[in-house]
Amino acid sequence: MSAPLNGKRVAFLVTDGFEQVELTGPREALQNNGAVVDILSDKEGTVRGWNHDKPADEFAVDATFENAHLDLYDALVLPGGVQNSDTIRLIPGAQKLVKSHQSANKPLAVICHGAWLLVSSGLAKGKRMTSYKTLQDDIRNAGGTWVDEEVVVDGNLISSRQPDDIPAFNDQLVRALAV
Repeated sequence: MSAPLNGKRVAFLVTDGFEQVELTGPREALQNNGAVVDILSDKEGTVRGWNHDKPADEFAVDATFENAHLDLYDALVLPGGVQNSDTIRLIPGAQKLVKSHQSANKPLAVICHGAWLLVSSGLAKGKRMTSYKTLQDDIRNAGGTWVDEEVVVDGNLISSRQPDDIPAFNDQLVRALAV
């Protein structure tokens, strides 16, 4: 029996300091359903995850933001982590990728502090979404509607609050890609 996501490819956009479980949990769910997953970053080599405020594992980078071929990807996932999210939001290549992906109306999934990249890219405006609670003012100030729910779907945007919500986040992400 074939997996529902066979033939689908998903990119995770991260820099050093991403919340590790917000990459590994969704990646495992996607791979278990047949998707191919790539890690994109601002540099070649590896990126380091964090377990909240402590350095954790290193992960191989498949492509940089600058040399990634966006047309390969059926979805983008933006894990959080304060350090990662505060860094990635200012990287022009990351902003370009999420804007292009949004224009193509493909699934764009964001968890926790990952929403900062959408705020800085002008993509929160007019969107109903959630995030870690400390971002609610940023989202509202960027023209979005922030709600406190474990997962919110608004068009192609899937957003979630925190690591505890990963199972619901994964379900919505797999469902969006299975169409």
